[in-house]
Amino acid sequence: MTEAFREEIAGLGAVELARRLIGAELVVRGAGGLVIETEAYAQEDPASHSFRGPTKRNASMFGPAGHAYVYRSYGIHLCLNVVARPGEAVLIRALEPLAGLDLMQARRGSAPLCSGPGRLAQALGLRIEDDGAAFDGGDFAIALPDGRPELLVGPRIGISKAQEVPWRFGLAGARGLSRPFVRRRP
Repeated sequence: MTEAFREEIAGLGAVELARRLIGAELVVRGAGGLVIETEAYAQEDPASHSFRGPTKRNASMFGPAGHAYVYRSYGIHLCLNVVARPGEAVLIRALEPLAGLDLMQARRGSAPLCSGPGRLAQALGLRIEDDGAAFDGGDFAIALPDGRPELLVGPRIGISKAQEVPWRFGLAGARGLSRPFVRRRP
């Protein structure tokens, strides 16, 4: 990962990283955009894959910060996460597409391209083999925003446990969120 990204996320938990990733530029093999929606998952969180400890499937969540945790959701869609502290990760729920639009359209067909974690993974061309990849500026890159954009905050989506936890974050005013937020200030 780039030195600036490594220094910026050192020691951050999933909630802090989820907030910090809003407005970041994320690129995977030439396709990407602006991160506009995230969700945080911590080890003590019953909705997290890491809640019961390390397994073969979630091993990347216990690896180094700034690496990808890629998994298949419900046997259908891949999902992209950025690892924070061991056992904690941030699900990237939506991007505003900015780079490699032709690649994304070829992979997804019609719009919306990156609204929702499954669509986003398909548009970026993610593979299960990408699990554990470093956001090092090569195939996977993240550049954090200079400032702190205005955030939307709400409960996470599509989970059955800890549904009320307000660990979903969005970029205020962004189009392309996976679902609308009930407007609240962080």
